[in-house]
Amino acid sequence: MLRLVLLLLVTLICPSLQAAAIAHTIDTEKTTIKLSWRAFGGIPSWAHLKGVTGQVTLNPDNEFDDRINVTIPVATLQASNNLLTWQLKSDMFFDAARYPTITFSSTRVVALGPDRYRAFGTLTVRDLSRPVILEARLDRQSGETIALHATTAISRSAYKMDRFALVVDDRIAIAIDIQTKPSPAG
Repeated sequence: MLRLVLLLLVTLICPSLQAAAIAHTIDTEKTTIKLSWRAFGGIPSWAHLKGVTGQVTLNPDNEFDDRINVTIPVATLQASNNLLTWQLKSDMFFDAARYPTITFSSTRVVALGPDRYRAFGTLTVRDLSRPVILEARLDRQSGETIALHATTAISRSAYKMDRFALVVDDRIAIAIDIQTKPSPAG
């Protein structure tokens, strides 16, 4: 019992003995997000988003410290053609003029196995926040650089983007490829 009390005291008094979370800054130039869906009975459609900023924080000893926070500028959206790009940025869908960013903020990241994770969080689009779950794979690169590959699917109608419901599927698949670099010490 005395050993347990001493261990608890040392842990509280000397937090430096605990493993620290490691913050990684998203490398905007090397990070992309792809949206894909089916239209007109099965024709695949897609759009890409770039300019992603944010941070991935991992603590190998405490998954409760793991965090993913991402901000995506809607203005960077590019679809398979100019008309579709314009429509997606317009008030028919993302309404980039009124809602210039999309955000994701994790609430919990759970390890599923070696370098496999499930990230629970909130996706905010058009000022509407909905829970999402990302299935993610982590690639450790050279040094402290990491790559995070994640997928999920959302309902576009859940974010009030339900135009053309008769010809465009409601399900939007999202593929995220995040590259990071170590955050500067602060």
